[in-house]
Amino acid sequence: MRQELMSLPKGLAEEVSRNLVMVAQLIDEEPDKAYEYSRIALRLASRVAAVREAAGFAAYATQKYSEALAEFRAARRMSGGVELWPVMADCERGMGRPERALAMAGEPEVQKLDKAGQVEMRLVAAGARRDMDQLDAAIVTLQSPELASGAVHPWTARLRYAYADALLAAGRESEARDWFAKALEADKDGVTDASDRLAELDGVEFVDAFDDSDDEGVDGVEGAIDDDDVEDDVDGGVELRDGDIDEIDEIDEIDEIDDIEDGDDR
Repeated sequence: MRQELMSLPKGLAEEVSRNLVMVAQLIDEEPDKAYEYSRIALRLASRVAAVREAAGFAAYATQKYSEALAEFRAARRMSGGVELWPVMADCERGMGRPERALAMAGEPEVQKLDKAGQVEMRLVAAGARRDMDQLDAAIVTLQSPELASGAVHPWTARLRYAYADALLAAGRESEARDWFAKALEADKDGVTDASDRLAELDGVEFVDAFDDSDDEGVDGVEGAIDDDDVEDDVDGGVELRDGDIDEIDEIDEIDEIDDIEDGDDR
């Protein structure tokens, strides 16, 4: 991407870089803001493939699937690569066209993907099968050497989780529990909620220790617990998210990025 930006005037390249950095930083936690930054970069440099790709991921993160697909197609035409093929197929699913996603899974482009891309395409195809209420076919689609392998890769937890979820949807609860456990074992970064799914299957219920309703049923004890004694800053938990966008690499270090002010051109 750095080479692409070098084709722009220096000042413009720096401004585009700032906006792309913000897209990468915000897309997981604040996708709507990331989308706004992507639109600014798009207006500044629509002929740069990396800009179109970033705009596509930002639109995808905000479930603007038609817009995302258009941006991914533009980025692919400019770069000539196939890396975006799986997410393009998933956009078709998001637009309610699972049959098109399945058709894309059978195209020659899939054979040009690296292993991670092929696994991603398999996940999309299985999702399309489920969209079409073809549960057994979805399960078969996920059965692969990558699923059977004991090696752990960045995509292993998600593949095992998808398989477990498909098994559970088909009523195969015992098998599903085993695969949720395998997904959890591979999920070092917490990209899935496999632990919660396991707890649910095992009938484990989590009780809020600070539920005020628990205090109302105690007879004969008045004022035993003073509400002021309970600290207000208890952290209720950590939300874990699944990110679908690669980091934007090779951008020159930017020491400070000013907030976009109300008067900026959008």
